[in-house]
Amino acid sequence: MILVMPLVDVWTWPFANMRKRNIFIVQLNYMADVTLKQRFSALGNLPLFFKLVWKTSPALTIATSLIRVVRSAIPVSVLYVGKLIIDLVVHLSRGTGDGQMHLWELVAIEFGLAILSDALGRASTLIDSLLGDLFSNYTSIKIMEHAATLDLEQFEDSNFYDKLERARQQTIGRTILLSQILSQMQDLITMGFLAAGLIVFNPWLIVLLLVAVLPAFMGEAYFNDQTYSLSRRQTPERRELDYVRYIGASDETAKEVKLFNLSGFLIDRFKHLSQTFYQDNRKLSIRRSLWGTAFSLFGTLGYYSAYVYIIYKAIQGRITIGDLTFLAGSFRQLRALLDGILSRFTSVSQGAIYLKDFFDFFEIQPTIIPSPKALPFPNPVRQGFVFDNVSFKYVNSDTWANRHLNFTLPVGEKLALVGENGAGKTTLVKLLARLYDPTEGRILLDGHDLREYNLSELRKNVGVIFQDYIRYQMTVSQNIAVGNIDEKENKELIERSARKSLADRLVQRLAGKYDQALGKRFNQGVELSGGEWQKIALARAYMKDAQLLILDEPTSALDARAEYEVFQRFSELTKGKTAVLISHRFSTVRMADRILVLDKGELLEIGSHEQLLQNGGRYAELFNLQALGYQK
Repeated sequence: MILVMPLVDVWTWPFANMRKRNIFIVQLNYMADVTLKQRFSALGNLPLFFKLVWKTSPALTIATSLIRVVRSAIPVSVLYVGKLIIDLVVHLSRGTGDGQMHLWELVAIEFGLAILSDALGRASTLIDSLLGDLFSNYTSIKIMEHAATLDLEQFEDSNFYDKLERARQQTIGRTILLSQILSQMQDLITMGFLAAGLIVFNPWLIVLLLVAVLPAFMGEAYFNDQTYSLSRRQTPERRELDYVRYIGASDETAKEVKLFNLSGFLIDRFKHLSQTFYQDNRKLSIRRSLWGTAFSLFGTLGYYSAYVYIIYKAIQGRITIGDLTFLAGSFRQLRALLDGILSRFTSVSQGAIYLKDFFDFFEIQPTIIPSPKALPFPNPVRQGFVFDNVSFKYVNSDTWANRHLNFTLPVGEKLALVGENGAGKTTLVKLLARLYDPTEGRILLDGHDLREYNLSELRKNVGVIFQDYIRYQMTVSQNIAVGNIDEKENKELIERSARKSLADRLVQRLAGKYDQALGKRFNQGVELSGGEWQKIALARAYMKDAQLLILDEPTSALDARAEYEVFQRFSELTKGKTAVLISHRFSTVRMADRILVLDKGELLEIGSHEQLLQNGGRYAELFNLQALGYQK
């Protein structure tokens, strides 16, 4: 028996999937320490797995199960019909009776069984493939639905994100696990039919079969563990090998590799690392091959011992020639089936262990949840927002992102946030949009805690464009419509939003206008410059009739003149509405009614541009530094 345990060559995956590869490495490390007991315990995940398979398609689940039950009876049926044919041929060859018609009937039955077996095999493969695809789609949708209910803060936690990625991995490749499990069940039923015949003849043949097969299984299980352990030890170097492979041949690194003549250095490093891996794997592979040969010899001796015993009984006349072929065939097929079951067990149990990652993800629950007695969002907002001693700290962080914030944001005011990188500006606006809840303190809206309002209505009344907006590989129209996806068919609103953000000018230059695909991922896609993308993203802010608009440095790729023009237009279009903007250009910031200066998450000063200059504090210092830079 040879157990084949292919290790996916994760090192050749695209570099963009580095996080996924690291997760796979974590799984390899985990599997290195899995005991046989844990593998059996992991099989407890399979009932939940099949519950999901059933929900995916009850009809296909029933169909594949019935087909496999029928297929499991065919091998013993073929052997038995073969036995009858041989006995009848021997009988006819001796000239003792007339049974040729019955002989051809048996041959026809065997022929029919062969055709049926092939047809059912193809049907089983087809149904498993369809069911696997449906399961992948179904579970992917379930993950997206559950992910939509979770908090932004959870997505920013590396442990959570690893769980999400591992859960995603379980939505693909489940066709293989499903087929393996169903094949396992089919083979077990087939073994039951075949074993019945051997037990009637001599129960000790079953014991001999187990003795012949189990050593090989245990040996291969040992070498599987050794392979995983080796992969675990090699993890840091394999990551480096993967990295060197990437930067040695990549469009992103090609310029510097050529300019600095790095190819020789990278190739030498790759040779050294890959040769080290080769030597380690070579030693283990040789040991595995030698022991595998010995175990296979042991299994073959067991099989031929049983075969000799059956032949001896036939020579003695205790059994017919047909019985000999039936019993020998049954023993041979039982050995092959048992080999397959034991070999497949490692893969099935490994898949069952990974399924826990999928089910664990659905146990994660959001902390920002709608209030059971939620208040409707005020329309219009009458007083505005009040930050009452608000502090916020990220999960697993020892420092405060925001600390003791106390200020008001009245209706209709435009507030600019100023501060160095890491001052807590983006965190503050995420608190306003209730993407986070304060760790301490509270945010009031018209006298009520923000947590008391209907969460869905709140999000509809807050329009936010962040500096790390997404460049969707979709059409212009779809890229703008994501700002209010319920209005994706409202062409008039989409075009009006583009005009407000000044994106309409670039749209007119595109061949497909609003139907033009953006990005290079798909055919016919057109790539935009950074500034053009930002105008598309800004249009999203105008898709909603939001009462609070937030722009978090969405114009960083625009030149100073273009940014000034965009913000001036923004100021005109948001008259009477509350707005918060973040920008590092003080020519833009001074348009705001008030400016709030943050330092290490704390409110340092607040006031109008003129007031802050007169105060001569941090704002005045930063403003003068920037002005001096322009003067030079």
